[in-house]
Amino acid sequence: MDVSLALPLLGGLTPQQFMRRHWQKKPLLVRQAIPGFRPLLDRASLFRLAGEPHVESRLVQQGASGWRMKQGPFGPRGLPALSASAWTLLVQGVDLYDARAHALLQNFRFIPDARLDDLMISFATAGGGVGPHFDSYDVFLLQASGRRRWKIGRQKDFTLQEGVPLKILQNFEAEEEFVLEAGDMLYLPPRYAHDGLAERCTGADGKAQDCMTYSIGFRAPGRSELASELLQRLADFDGDARADAPQQLYTDRSQPATGTPAAVPSGMLAFARQSLNDALKDPLALACVLGEYLTEPKASVWFDEPAGPWDTRHAGALQLDPRSRMMYDSHHVFLNGESYRARGADAALMRRLADRRFLAPAELRRASASALALLADWHEAGWLAQSPD
Repeated sequence: MDVSLALPLLGGLTPQQFMRRHWQKKPLLVRQAIPGFRPLLDRASLFRLAGEPHVESRLVQQGASGWRMKQGPFGPRGLPALSASAWTLLVQGVDLYDARAHALLQNFRFIPDARLDDLMISFATAGGGVGPHFDSYDVFLLQASGRRRWKIGRQKDFTLQEGVPLKILQNFEAEEEFVLEAGDMLYLPPRYAHDGLAERCTGADGKAQDCMTYSIGFRAPGRSELASELLQRLADFDGDARADAPQQLYTDRSQPATGTPAAVPSGMLAFARQSLNDALKDPLALACVLGEYLTEPKASVWFDEPAGPWDTRHAGALQLDPRSRMMYDSHHVFLNGESYRARGADAALMRRLADRRFLAPAELRRASASALALLADWHEAGWLAQSPD
């Protein structure tokens, strides 16, 4: 993607301008970001997806008794009637199960893949919403069909309502208000409070239109979460590196008899500190485990067996499976939680695959034997597929 070209998706801004002016700074409303946009999944397809046990889905309802939330999956009779007002179905990770949803996300790859989370689809009847709230991550709200009224504001008071199953702000104060129709999009930075309510909408054919909103979310791991995950992986990394070496144990030959047995020995604290320092001695260790963490598939993801055997002639192109997460750094290539050292022409080839998510036949014909063997392994795992001639 040429990040210096103006995009209708960003209201005529280039990706460079958007990132400099708006990303993590201030909202952006774009009318007709995708002109003529229509839902990628119709209502029936979305409801079927919400009925799958491996798909994360939630039902949110607001009534006289307050807010209610129920986790999916939802059977054919598990959702309220379409005539009932003020209910919302949220289906997470749709890009993992629908190629069109995955293709839509490619329009946002001027932002690093390491930040991309998923595409969530919200279906709501009139009055449906999830209450005034804020997210800890960046989000693009694309209206797919129908109409939704958004109220947004820079919130100072983040006190949440008590006794409700959702994180709803107690004292929401709106500063701006917009009505989004199909093709319109609203970008919101982290912690920017917002409240969206579905409105009744009739199409040109006189029929009521479903209110569907697509949320393209970008994850932002917390410092403590990231530290915990990386420290565990560093311990495993160090353990693998020293698999043939004897485990170094704490020793205290000079420990005197103590009258305060519950006190933590200072020597043990020093041993613990040195253990952490040793885990970080390898200059590539942290980068390696970070890449593995960032490309780890979600727990609900699994890969299908390849449709056919690996074609040693490599006549067709290679395409990453939509569920595959692939990244790289200066020394490694990462795919679905695994890391691989790569240099030279092979590294350049794998980086092109990560950036473009496909390799053309001509590129494969120039690949080394070791690169082809690795691609064959990934094909066998279902992480990528060969296309026909």
